[in-house]
Amino acid sequence: MINLMEIDGYKATIEYDPEIEMYRGEFVRLNGGSDFYAADIEGLRREGAASLRVFLEACQKRGIEPRKPYSGKFNVRMPTEMHAGIAEPPLSYEPESGESTIDSKVRSH
Repeated sequence: MINLMEIDGYKATIEYDPEIEMYRGEFVRLNGGSDFYAADIEGLRREGAASLRVFLEACQKRGIEPRKPYSGKFNVRMPTEMHAGIAEPPLSYEPESGESTIDSKVRSH
């Protein structure tokens, strides 16, 4: 299970590190790294906001877009039988683009 926290519109994954007995957060989908630590959730929010602020200020100074850009492409590994079933349509069918199929699946979650 992945635990997420949202701070100022940015999402971070949260995990507990038993070795140091602290929570660790790391912002995702950034054009660089920004992580933070705290002993409790309230502190984690506070430290996360501070870490994000420093990251965003550094991006602004350097003229860097803070969010990671995406190409719109991704690769998926699947069993060969499944690939064949997708690549070879049945004799009669309603064509549907991969984009609309994925869009409908993403919106249903």
